Amino acid sequence: MPTPQPWLEIADTLSHPATAGRLSQVCDRWIYSACLCFGLDLDEQARSGFRYGYSVFQVEYSRNLIFAYGRQMDRVFNTVLDRTRSRLDVPTLRTLFGAKQRPGRNGTPQPSPRLAVMIEKPRWDLTLFKVHFGLLTLKGYTKGKHVLRFEAIVHNTTQLRCGRVLDRFGEIVDRLAGMVNRFTTTLDCLDIGFLPDNTLDQLPLPSTIGATRVGGIDVNKPRIRTALAAVLALSAAPGGFTVADLTTRVHTITGNTDYTVRHAAYDLRKLRGKDLIVKPGRSHRYQVPAPAARTITALLTLREHVIAPIPAGVRSPRMGPQTRPLDPHRPRLRNPPHHHANPLPRPRHHHGRHRGIDNFLSIGVPQAPS
Repeated sequence: MPTPQPWLEIADTLSHPATAGRLSQVCDRWIYSACLCFGLDLDEQARSGFRYGYSVFQVEYSRNLIFAYGRQMDRVFNTVLDRTRSRLDVPTLRTLFGAKQRPGRNGTPQPSPRLAVMIEKPRWDLTLFKVHFGLLTLKGYTKGKHVLRFEAIVHNTTQLRCGRVLDRFGEIVDRLAGMVNRFTTTLDCLDIGFLPDNTLDQLPLPSTIGATRVGGIDVNKPRIRTALAAVLALSAAPGGFTVADLTTRVHTITGNTDYTVRHAAYDLRKLRGKDLIVKPGRSHRYQVPAPAARTITALLTLREHVIAPIPAGVRSPRMGPQTRPLDPHRPRLRNPPHHHANPLPRPRHHHGRHRGIDNFLSIGVPQAPS
């Protein structure tokens, strides 16, 4: 059985309630003995009753996946990025390589774009992608040759709406750990999707939410496909998403502002009727369960990458060697004949007896002598 590392044991205790008290003791020891002592000695501090209060502003929580082989890590991570980047609507993906040392305190201060074009005996490479949701950031990147890290960052703890005082530190860490878990689960669901039995038959049928009847889901309509893509892009949102978030995401994907909040609310009701999204409790935020994310991924993949290329790839049959294209200037039988402006009069049949022709039948009939 492997021996647990000391830093792993410390990391496991960060979410415990007693952690806030230990952090408070560390801060007190540093501030009162190393900083405040230059203004007030220990006796004056005790008589004045002056005390500091601590709060948490920014926290980062990461989870490391250690691979035995670096090539296997690159293959797995690059495959996940290729399949999930467009579905999560990741704006940029950076891959830096070629530097002789990793950017940091002892190396270059920032991973500038100049490093991305140097190919002189590279010693490391870094692939990084981020997904932003307000003041929350989820990201994944390679760290070293064998370590793959997924990280959740809260840039301002007020975004979590659980308090920012030091006593709430354990709850803050728990929420960030949950974000990392949901993020990795979402990546797995977007990478591999499948359709349960009879899904394609049941989606177009109407459903009910409580006593309200809502319409079905027709994947052939562009609007519902755009809504599904937007929901899939918001599936990694740490706190879920609202109707306004869906409207904004659809505008970002399509560039068309005709999609209104009313359209988004109705589309969300249809998705709720098919259990593709959930609305926990009386909240106004929506979440995408893991099985539903796999179903939406499979629907979009089937429609966009399997069905859509078939009509686009249909071509007209090739002409044989004896077939020649018709002259476009040659008149066709289906076209009406050209009429002259002043046509000549049509010759008519005459009733002259010398010809002995009947105008009705146009057949020569011999006349009896008078």
